[in-house]
Amino acid sequence: MAINQTLNFSPGVADYWQLGKPRVVLVMLVCALVGMLLAEPQLPDPGRMIIALLGIGLVSMGAAAFNHLLDQRFDRLMARTRKRPLVQSRISPWQAALYAALLSVTGLWLLAEWINELTAWLTAAALLGYALVYTAFLKHATPQNITIGGLAGAAPPLLGWTAISGSVDGNALLLVMIIFAWTPSHFWALAIYRCEEYRQAGVPMLPVTHGLAFTRLQVWLYAWVTLATSLLPYVFGLSGLVYLLLISVLNLRWLWLNYAVYQHQGKKLMRASQRAFWFSIRYILYCFLFLLIDHFIAL
Repeated sequence: MAINQTLNFSPGVADYWQLGKPRVVLVMLVCALVGMLLAEPQLPDPGRMIIALLGIGLVSMGAAAFNHLLDQRFDRLMARTRKRPLVQSRISPWQAALYAALLSVTGLWLLAEWINELTAWLTAAALLGYALVYTAFLKHATPQNITIGGLAGAAPPLLGWTAISGSVDGNALLLVMIIFAWTPSHFWALAIYRCEEYRQAGVPMLPVTHGLAFTRLQVWLYAWVTLATSLLPYVFGLSGLVYLLLISVLNLRWLWLNYAVYQHQGKKLMRASQRAFWFSIRYILYCFLFLLIDHFIAL
């Protein structure tokens, strides 16, 4: 409703908009933009950045639509997803498939034609990794689904980097590693307070297969892995003291909230996991923002 009022969309258009998971894609585009801005000492060509972001964004929304399509049977069983357009039959499966394909093909064409083939191929690999390997297979095959499948979701800064530089660089892979290390704590915090929904839907998320106590420990351990990985840009010279100071303060809050997940049980655990999940989204955005601040101060 809020989307319709703000953007003055008709219900049908709003449903297609929702199918592309725009809030998730926005976070991905921020990470891709940071990769672009860090790829060169000077400010990259704005036109090139806009086309690259448009291409990456279209493919990301296409992947999200494929995710809706492949997951609709499970989405019917979960409170947080049962109002999605496909589940509510506001969009038919063939319409969703066509929409996802058009977005993906258009985005890949833009990248291949106007940016470079390397970025187009890497973006296509990320699309297949998320839509097919993760959604269609890993998500329902192993409780380590988010750990293994998280590589596709960690690709945006690499895509942004290659869009500007035309090559894969070790510094770009550092950015990928930060998102890859962050993903388990981020997603398992969500899985804890949605545990019963995943159980009902038959999705083998870690809290369902190994219990809450084990998942709480994993959230806490991966919080430390994330902290260590977040320091790598400073260790390898991608960033300076400004980033180190800012990320150190952010990591204190990160550890505090994830320790609460590890420590609590019952209703307190549910509240702690919710707080940790929502903060984790801000964490990754702030982390990349701090890299930008450090980069441009150094200039």
